[in-house]
Amino acid sequence: MTTPPPRSRVLLTGASSGIGAALAKELARRGDHVWLGARRADRLASLVDEIGAAGGTARAVAIDVSDHEACARAVVDLDGEIGGFDVVIANAGVGGRETSVWKTTPQDAREVIDTNLTGALATILPLLPRMRERGRGHVVGVSSLAADLTQPMAAVYGASKSALTFFLDSVAPELEAHGVAVTIVHPGFVKSEMTAKNGFPMPFIVETDAAARIIADAMAKRRPWLRFPLPLSMTMGIAGLLPRALRAKIVSGGAAKRA
Repeated sequence: MTTPPPRSRVLLTGASSGIGAALAKELARRGDHVWLGARRADRLASLVDEIGAAGGTARAVAIDVSDHEACARAVVDLDGEIGGFDVVIANAGVGGRETSVWKTTPQDAREVIDTNLTGALATILPLLPRMRERGRGHVVGVSSLAADLTQPMAAVYGASKSALTFFLDSVAPELEAHGVAVTIVHPGFVKSEMTAKNGFPMPFIVETDAAARIIADAMAKRRPWLRFPLPLSMTMGIAGLLPRALRAKIVSGGAAKRA
């Protein structure tokens, strides 16, 4: 008789909607035990019930990644309580408004960076020494294809995601030397509440459940990088080779002129 693989204990932030909620259901369907972190307790409770009804195992945890000290305490307490997370997925994020630099305030920038960058670090960093001590672990950071190409009307959002990617790519060799894998995820447009607010074209947009399957597959293989969908990733790669003025015009669709 074949012994089933051990269940992974997964901490997933930003789990109440969008990619996070879909990924929680997908990982639970594959047999993982998922701790769902987010601020919206009612949504988490519904998601836990949905996962349980489908035969999976999940637990809701109130985590606000923008409250960095509280977030760090919470993840360490949970890690100790359950005997150690096998995987931590820093997925919580907010979208930056499509706005010009002339209309961007320091408070606007802080709100995005506090969640997308510092919130991710407050989730990941406290767990790294514990993973090192155990000699195992897997860190997954959900960044964005926006980190791959400068975009005049999404400067703060792109900067926050670029910084997360830079951090994860920088620490990956050191972590991997201690048995901790790193997967950096750059999704394109994925159908969600966040993208539903976008007032601009979103080429090659991916259904949420499909995105969750793609990410879960990459995690299972411990891939260091995941960029999807391929057509958009390739388009942005080619655009990155163009002169800056032409690239800005193509990527923004003339948005810079409308500012």
